Amino acid sequence: MSNNLKTKTASAGILAAVAASLCCITPVLAFLGGIGGIAATFSWLEPFRPFLIGITVLVLGFAWYQQLKPSKAEIDCDCEVDEGKTKFIHSKKFLGIVTVVAFAMLTFPSYSHIFYPETTRLGIAVSDNVNLVEFEISGMTCTGCEQHVNYEVNQLPGIVGTQVSYEGAKALVKFDPALVSEEKITEAINATGYTVTASHKRNPSEMTSSSAIIISERNNQ
Repeated sequence: MSNNLKTKTASAGILAAVAASLCCITPVLAFLGGIGGIAATFSWLEPFRPFLIGITVLVLGFAWYQQLKPSKAEIDCDCEVDEGKTKFIHSKKFLGIVTVVAFAMLTFPSYSHIFYPETTRLGIAVSDNVNLVEFEISGMTCTGCEQHVNYEVNQLPGIVGTQVSYEGAKALVKFDPALVSEEKITEAINATGYTVTASHKRNPSEMTSSSAIIISERNNQ
């Protein structure tokens, strides 16, 4: 296997890993950069994520096999090639770094929430008249998306509690209508880059303040 092919294989592994996690990396970059409108840009990649993960593993596995397999010259002379004479980009160290970066990319959805500040605003209703609305949201693909929506909604005044689920493609928001409207909450969600496709009023007793706190704490773990 030529050195150029080794480099191309390692590069292909990195690209596949990035593509596999792009749907979750983009929301974090959008949040940190203050450009929420691009958060859901690559959400269409989510259905292909298992295939991209498989491609990454296969490509890097092949790269390591070729890197560790003795070359014809080593077999003929029964000697080892001096790593010091090998360019860094063609070395085992470089492939090791590529593998670590690829692993970090593939597991990004599991720790993406750490890039979001803790949600401390749960709101205090000024009246007993609180509403509970279920917002159907398209574009969320991981817990990082949940956290993004959860954080932005809780920046509004009058929010009593939130439950956001990317798996259910929805957010339950309990709020004081005297302080914030359903329309304002919809605008806040849409501003993240995800889209509210429908909303339904629910019985406020379905979500207590304590359950909202539990969900918020889970999102921040």
